[in-house]
Amino acid sequence: MSSSQSVPTGNRLLSSLPPDILAHLLPRLTRVPLDVRQIIYTQDGPIEAVYFPESGMISMVNNLDDGMLAEVGIVGREGMAGLAMLSGVETSFVEFMVQLPGSALRMGAREFRQEMEANPALHKRLLHYNEMLQAQIMQTAACNGRHDLEQRLARWLLMAHDRVDGDELPLTQDFIATMLGVHRPGITITAGILQRAGLIRYASGRITVLDRTSLEAASCECYEAVRRRAAVLLGLPTS
Repeated sequence: MSSSQSVPTGNRLLSSLPPDILAHLLPRLTRVPLDVRQIIYTQDGPIEAVYFPESGMISMVNNLDDGMLAEVGIVGREGMAGLAMLSGVETSFVEFMVQLPGSALRMGAREFRQEMEANPALHKRLLHYNEMLQAQIMQTAACNGRHDLEQRLARWLLMAHDRVDGDELPLTQDFIATMLGVHRPGITITAGILQRAGLIRYASGRITVLDRTSLEAASCECYEAVRRRAAVLLGLPTS
């Protein structure tokens, strides 16, 4: 899509807007690719544009002083990256890194500010999404502190599965371990448990979800809690 085309979008936050508002915004958005490991924002760096993913997944990653990384949130086609601008903040507290490839609709920061100021309905919708994202971040913190690795991995795989088409996730165990803040052997053992149970298949850097219903049962309550919050705030689930 070029910036002059007004076509339907795969981004669910945009699609949930009233048709007249969506029709106004689409010509002001440009479709751009999201490449694996692409850095959208650096930690403490400027937010020069906002991104509404149509496919793929972006991780919100905190870079710690000891060199470790910790994922604190996920953005996919249900939302947007650059939400700090909603509060008038022009820098990102954490790094935003593309984890699963896809595409997004991009709008420059200045134009986005103008649209928010001129469009109360858009501003209200973004506030609702911000509340949903904060719920995800808070639930993730609670999950990481209280639940075992098998539950956490199942929850994380479900969140990734929600944000792609099909059942294949191009993810290495090393990368998953980094995102969950654990050592790789722990992911290897836990992924093996899920694979032997017939929930997933792992081979050559790809994880395939085989039995989503059972994967949901293996997860903790944290996954469903965030989905319920999304339904209340946005009128639709993240899946």
